[in-house]
Amino acid sequence: MKLRVPATTTNFGSGFDAFGLALNLYNFFEVFEKDAFSVEIEGEGKNLPKDENNLVIKVYKTACERYGKSVKPFFLKQTNHVPTARGLGSSATAIVGGILIFEKLHNLNLSLEDKLRLAFEFENHPDNLLPAFVGGFVLCVGGDKLLFKKLPFPEDITLVFVVPDFELSTEKARSVIKKEVPLSDAVFNIQRSSLLVASFLTKDYDLIKFAVEDRLHQPYRSELIRGFDEVLKAGYDAGAYGVFLSGAGPTVCALSPPDEADTVGKAMKEAFEKVGVSSKVLSLKAQEEGAKWLNTPSQGS
Repeated sequence: MKLRVPATTTNFGSGFDAFGLALNLYNFFEVFEKDAFSVEIEGEGKNLPKDENNLVIKVYKTACERYGKSVKPFFLKQTNHVPTARGLGSSATAIVGGILIFEKLHNLNLSLEDKLRLAFEFENHPDNLLPAFVGGFVLCVGGDKLLFKKLPFPEDITLVFVVPDFELSTEKARSVIKKEVPLSDAVFNIQRSSLLVASFLTKDYDLIKFAVEDRLHQPYRSELIRGFDEVLKAGYDAGAYGVFLSGAGPTVCALSPPDEADTVGKAMKEAFEKVGVSSKVLSLKAQEEGAKWLNTPSQGS
């Protein structure tokens, strides 16, 4: 059994804790029932736990406990293409993977609401988890009842991710966020997040530069990322529609015309290099399909 789960980018522009997007970059999870748990990891995150402390297994065992099912040990082969602790949803792929493996091994068909209830025990961020489950560009509303809406993401926009060669823990990134913000900052983000959705739906991409501006998290988290301001400027100078932090960072995302994507990525990478930070560039597209069990070997990453 082989499961494919997409990477995600969240806090999308001005959509802090509200907008998430699935990407055509994946982690794969192969499961073989055995007498004991064990894990093999290829690709990214080779330092992740290879025993029952592995997040996939922890999620699976929690699901068994919640639903009163006996634990069925398995050998897990992870083939990871999503960088860890970089703001691209690697933890969400593991959480979603653990839940769907539980569902598969116990022949269950959980509702999305039930899956999310389990997932929230490990990460209470629907803008990260929902795109991994359902794919696409997702607008999330939290509270007593989770509401969300999938919207089509423009096919003529390439997402250029410049991934620095250092990790930024979610805990550290969250610690710098202010618990209270001025009313003017809240209004600032409401206006721009509305404008961002409108710019996508109407294909008025000249608005994106203004629509991705944020005052709720990026000003604080960017201080943890050496060269961020220079990288942002380099992306715009090279022709990007919009540039912003991916998730909690440290990865920087640029929305680009497809024919400018290579130029944008190179410029941003060079800006990081000028301040002594090595990085790699990923040019990706939106993925409309969420987590999926594969019947045949997947092509590419």
